Amino acid sequence: MATYKVGYFVGSLSSTSINRLLAKALVKLAPPELVLSEIAIKDLPLYSQDYDSDYPPVARAFKQAIADVDAVLFVTPEFNRSIPGGLKNAIDWASRPWGKNSFAQKPSAVIGTSPGAIGTAVAQQSLRGVLCFCNSPLMNQVEAYIQFKPELITPDGEVTDEGTKKFLQTYMTELHAFIVRVLTVLPRKT
Repeated sequence: MATYKVGYFVGSLSSTSINRLLAKALVKLAPPELVLSEIAIKDLPLYSQDYDSDYPPVARAFKQAIADVDAVLFVTPEFNRSIPGGLKNAIDWASRPWGKNSFAQKPSAVIGTSPGAIGTAVAQQSLRGVLCFCNSPLMNQVEAYIQFKPELITPDGEVTDEGTKKFLQTYMTELHAFIVRVLTVLPRKT
């Protein structure tokens, strides 16, 4: 059985983020062929082109973490009808300097949760536009906009609603199939 390493980003920097809870649930619900690990974004300084000639160690380690995975998963809230600034900053670090875009030809997927009825739909649309520019093949189906309600996901990542749990399992199964398809056409360089 082939396994694929998936690095995930939690768009919120908050330690009590509901998207962090969603990420914990996705790790538990992933098929055994997917091995998920978080790629942290909170320690990155604000990106500036001034760093392009000499990235700081934290940014080099960040880019290496992306290079070490087969695919990436963005688990993000919606801030002011867009993606959080910390997540955009991380994407800027990963996609620069010019010609060293860490997301190029790397399969990606987007999911998120919020208390609102439309989940994180507007943030996800904004993020999809950015990832398209970064030449990252995007999983377009299944889309997942999760309306978060108290106790939907326990602190240890258990989903309490059976319908939501089944939907998230399907999402992760589809992510696996998408990664296989993309890497069959665009094999990773070793």
